[in-house]
Amino acid sequence: MKKNIAIVMGGYSSEVNISLTSGNVVYNHLDKEKYNSFRVHILKEKWVALDASDTEYPIDKNDFSFILNGNCVAFDCVFNAIHGAPGENGMLLAYFNLINLKHTSAPFYQMALTFNKRDTLSVVKEYGIKTAVSVYLNKGDVVDLDKIIAKVGLPCFVKPNNAGSSYGISKAHTKAEMLPALEKAYKEDAEILIESFLDGPEVSVGVIQYKGAIKVLPITEIVSENDFFDYEAKYEGKSQEITPARISEEIKIKVEEVAKKVYSILNMSGFSRSEFILVDNEPHFLEMNTVPGLTENSILPQQAQAAGISLKELFDNAIESALN
Repeated sequence: MKKNIAIVMGGYSSEVNISLTSGNVVYNHLDKEKYNSFRVHILKEKWVALDASDTEYPIDKNDFSFILNGNCVAFDCVFNAIHGAPGENGMLLAYFNLINLKHTSAPFYQMALTFNKRDTLSVVKEYGIKTAVSVYLNKGDVVDLDKIIAKVGLPCFVKPNNAGSSYGISKAHTKAEMLPALEKAYKEDAEILIESFLDGPEVSVGVIQYKGAIKVLPITEIVSENDFFDYEAKYEGKSQEITPARISEEIKIKVEEVAKKVYSILNMSGFSRSEFILVDNEPHFLEMNTVPGLTENSILPQQAQAAGISLKELFDNAIESALN
């Protein structure tokens, strides 16, 4: 008997449209012979399931079911394709946990932890993982720019603590650029992370659970046409994403080991894509994405393809891992 799968997409953040794109790719590639899959839009104004003709059916939040042609459709598993809140920050996963509904992401605490850049860095540092020097601010804090610059130096990165897809991030080259950068970041989040500039190649590493084991996918080298890997570089073609990365076998092994260690330290499961800067051939961890982009052109699917894993296999494995 076919399993009923909800592909949740949308969300409450600036990444809503990116999530809808990812979710539709998952929907199009899931095995229709194996699953009854439904797109479910989780939006601020509504939670609705969609049929093949895009007719909307309200989701009953008591048990995450809906009525189709007079019959109640209950789900066996949820495929989480929500970037940002509430899918990537743990909120929705905690709800699924309460109603005993299986899903493809890590447990809600791990999702909440990894969505918070500061807290993630605090954990991995204790295990000897190299990171940038950073300063943390809450909205309303008194800002001493001279003190911040003395610690992190210039240029530096100013970013929202809880956000994705490079929304709200700036690279400040001078003291005069710091306050506008803070204002931009505060539009996305009430918590800010200011980090020292790490000078070196950027690489992105997908680590997933695949067929019951932790698997490190081929590494991607990021070459941005812009000053850094910002939204334009990520989504509007202003970068090269080279898979496999142009690094030596020695450095490749080192990056793989660190990425796998970070995945294990954070008690992760399901999908992840971590970003590193190579400083003097040493990987410095930036952040982890637990609901990475899932379109055909996104980095993690590119890496899976390089590993010989099709999107159909990648998504099917996520569901089977969740169900089992």
